[in-house]
Amino acid sequence: MINRIFHFLPAVLALGVLAACATQLPTQKFSELTYGHLGAMTLNVGEVRIDDEYASPMQAPNIEHEIATPPAKALGRWAADRLLAGGKQGSARFVVVEASVVETPLKLDKGIKGTFTTQQAARYDTTVEGRLEILDARGGRTAFASARTSRARTIKEGATLNERDQLRFELVEAAMNDFDKELEKNIKKHLAAWLM
Repeated sequence: MINRIFHFLPAVLALGVLAACATQLPTQKFSELTYGHLGAMTLNVGEVRIDDEYASPMQAPNIEHEIATPPAKALGRWAADRLLAGGKQGSARFVVVEASVVETPLKLDKGIKGTFTTQQAARYDTTVEGRLEILDARGGRTAFASARTSRARTIKEGATLNERDQLRFELVEAAMNDFDKELEKNIKKHLAAWLM
């Protein structure tokens, strides 16, 4: 009896290794969101600081901490790429105000119609908000410009993990593109006196 167990043991171990390999999906790689190609806006200040004031709940329904490029990271990168200090005194501060991604499960039709159709299983909502402040020598705010944009998308039932990751990445990318246009417009409108 013991000989039989040892005879089959290598086969059982080999199947276990194959099963473990079969369940590991390749991780999808995404390009980094960058904004340097859009050109920098040079401000007549001595320095530009970036402060992240958004505190993610780090639990459902918020999922920004689970995605490849969290919105807070994208906002920080936007500020680093697009805002340049060109003066000798004073400062500017870019504040990450909100950078959320929320997942909401959608109700599925369990009837006959639902059985024969591919339904949308979840909705993702992202909101990005940032504020650029011009500060005086004492650190008081003398002027500011801000922008807030939101985007939403749904995903079908049965979507793979890679499809979910791709959708989340594209959602943040689209919201950031909207944010870029909106904040650049507001900077030119409200902070024109500090642009060089």
